[in-house]
Amino acid sequence: MVSGHNKWANIKHRKMAQDAKRSKIFTKLIREIIVAAREGGGDPEKNPRLRAAIERAKAANMPKENIERAIKKGTGELEGEQLYEIIYEAYAPGGVALYIKVVTDNKNRSAQEVRHVLSKYGGSMAESGAVGWIFERKGIINIPRDKVADLEELAMIAIDAGAEDIKDDEDPIQIITAPEDLSAVREALEKAGYEVEASVSYIPKNTVKVSGQDAEKLLKLLNALEELDDVQEVISNFEMDDAEMERIMATLG
Repeated sequence: MVSGHNKWANIKHRKMAQDAKRSKIFTKLIREIIVAAREGGGDPEKNPRLRAAIERAKAANMPKENIERAIKKGTGELEGEQLYEIIYEAYAPGGVALYIKVVTDNKNRSAQEVRHVLSKYGGSMAESGAVGWIFERKGIINIPRDKVADLEELAMIAIDAGAEDIKDDEDPIQIITAPEDLSAVREALEKAGYEVEASVSYIPKNTVKVSGQDAEKLLKLLNALEELDDVQEVISNFEMDDAEMERIMATLG
């Protein structure tokens, strides 16, 4: 169970929607679209990562022309800045492992900024491969719990379409697939009338329970990392009581 990480993602999403500058969000989304299109082509129906990026951009009210321009930069139809996709591995307070996904036009700047934030909040950079084995690349489908009337029916549809696992103890409900099966499972659920959010990311094989000062330092560190312009996503393997997480997030404002 990765309840801590799921809950963090939900809280962080709401926080970004409320108080982050639109230009900063747009920059991150545009970079993700460019890299996704460069990696898997410009057709979102054949490129799950691109489709997920476009859906997030639309949810943030990004103009259609911005999305189309970013796709063309990714496919090479328009000239664009050289972007590098990097994953930094790190340790956080409490022995938590971090997988920090960065998309940047300046590798040195990104490395310096990430190292600075880690050092400031009690974390440290890890050697390549040191924590990478903890995380698996998977397709992830989120469905709001209040949109699911029959959990057993949902599970049957997902499993029949190729889903590997269903985590129904959180909101949203999370369906895990192999990356190559994500599109088939998503399409089966959409055909059945479910409202889904799909993406390809990493999930931890095991989790670490954190509390007290370690929990406070950890959430401050995650918050600071995600505020960096070049950081697209931070995946972690922590677990934390919901009440404690809500309390700490309230102090972060």
